[in-house]
Amino acid sequence: MKFSAAALLCILLVSCTGINKVLKSKDPEYKLKVAEQYYVKKKYNYAQQLYEDVMPYYRGLPQFEDIYYKYAYCAYYQKDYMNAENLFKTFLEIYPNSAKAEEVDYMRAYSFFKQSPKPQLDQSNTIKAIGMMQTFINTHPGSARNKDATEIIDICRHKLEVKDAGSAKLYYDLGQYRAAAVTYTSVLNTYPESNKSDEYKIMVIKSYFRYAELSVEEKKAERFQKVIDECNDFKDRFPQSPYAKEAQDYLSQSQNNLKTYSNEPVKKTT
Repeated sequence: MKFSAAALLCILLVSCTGINKVLKSKDPEYKLKVAEQYYVKKKYNYAQQLYEDVMPYYRGLPQFEDIYYKYAYCAYYQKDYMNAENLFKTFLEIYPNSAKAEEVDYMRAYSFFKQSPKPQLDQSNTIKAIGMMQTFINTHPGSARNKDATEIIDICRHKLEVKDAGSAKLYYDLGQYRAAAVTYTSVLNTYPESNKSDEYKIMVIKSYFRYAELSVEEKKAERFQKVIDECNDFKDRFPQSPYAKEAQDYLSQSQNNLKTYSNEPVKKTT
């Protein structure tokens, strides 16, 4: 069913009139009842307004725990993850022994995860999400949510890996080959479990090779030797890699270049 703009505006005005009428009521029990109805119907904006309005009346009473719990979720369901995280945190401070504490503790960490942006952007919240999820696992060792927490940590680490690898690639594309080699090495060491480890290693080799090629004559021998060392390390670590032939080609070229630029004998390869 399609609605005209005028019809949609009319529906919106009726809804706003309804919530405003409830907000003007002096009966907190009535307001809470309506808030619960809005919450069930997933009208979280209206529910949030009413929960906030009745909080002063119910503070210190048994109902307050459930009100605050749902109030926090209203923020979460509206994708206001920063506010939701703060509300989940406050809930835990007020009700540390609540039956809902484990769930809320997880949701606080999950709210950081939901604020994690694309890999190209600042990853502060991604790092926080990893720390919070790991803390959750440590704090609740028997939780059924630990499997999900571990998966989220893996997702976050992959995002950080993509960002770091992107930085290394940018250095390479800009012709800053030494910086590219150092950054790819850092990525390789930081994410040793990555299924792209051999790809990062071949980029270390390529970067050092380009760096050696563009070096002044008196530095070429030393820098081609660095390429040879990296190629030998590649052969030891990734003997079955699809990049093995490429690594061997760089090894052969570097050995030939070393003969040209050095009067010293070439180091034996393994």
